[in-house]
Amino acid sequence: MEKRKLVIIGSGPAAYTAALYAARANLAPLVYEGFYSGTPGGQLMTTTEVENYPGFPEGIKGPELMEKFRRQAERFGTEMITEDVQSVDLSKRPFLVKGNPTTVEAEALIIATGANARRLDIPGTRDGEFWQKGVTACAICDGAMPIFRNRDLYVIGGGDSAVEEAIFLTKFGSKVYIVHRRDHLRASKILAERAMHHPKIEIIWNHVPVRVEGDTVVKAIVLQDVNSKKEMRRDAAGVFFAIGHDPNTKFLGGQVELESNGYIKVAAGSTRTNVEGVFAAGDVQDHIYRQAISAAGSGCMAALDAERWLSSKGLIE
Repeated sequence: MEKRKLVIIGSGPAAYTAALYAARANLAPLVYEGFYSGTPGGQLMTTTEVENYPGFPEGIKGPELMEKFRRQAERFGTEMITEDVQSVDLSKRPFLVKGNPTTVEAEALIIATGANARRLDIPGTRDGEFWQKGVTACAICDGAMPIFRNRDLYVIGGGDSAVEEAIFLTKFGSKVYIVHRRDHLRASKILAERAMHHPKIEIIWNHVPVRVEGDTVVKAIVLQDVNSKKEMRRDAAGVFFAIGHDPNTKFLGGQVELESNGYIKVAAGSTRTNVEGVFAAGDVQDHIYRQAISAAGSGCMAALDAERWLSSKGLIE
């Protein structure tokens, strides 16, 4: 069985940046990019325009940005395999990484499998419909786009993230509506009060979205009263889901310590997990920022942490 100094599981800014740094350190990393379980390249592969990544003043399409990341990592000797990792065995060293079909041993492991934004499975929100054409799950990523400016925007959710995204969107939209299925927000008291007193925010209580409509982009949202079941159609330029994310950690089988919200727990100021030789980078361990630039930064950190750990164990010169 083939043995590798470093295996990176995942793709996207964190994984590709970790691969770049590891490859330049002569670690010859192997990257499992994923296949069925997630799009190689991560969530940016479904993003049209990326306007907040440094170095691209005119903006760049998400897939193009990820292709540049990937090519740069390959340039220095990274090997990519487009496979899902089915499981890992962290109980022995070297670690066993079981792909489909490639299985390897790894002295060190970087987990950069990301997190998937939750969205309601309703007409108009699915891939091939209005997803990334006015329907999104990241106000900070997409809120400044021209299609949202001076238009009515809708945020779906009732927690801190929903309120924070709604407040952010007031910089761009003419009016921001928070749609919540209950009659009170789950957000912290200070954030809830800020939303309820904001002149550009209105909360639509006891309603859920049931349909998003449009032509080439979003034009309207249909809301349903959870009590009366009565529906109303409202003009909308953007629908922003803020109902949480699901970190991709199932394949770990509980072998790595997680935070209470399911994200991988890392030591403060590092990417180290509770398992020696295992590191985590990107959105799989970051439930706060969830940005391409912060994911890339943590990918760099993970590669440096892994290199130093391998050196300390005498596994590399």
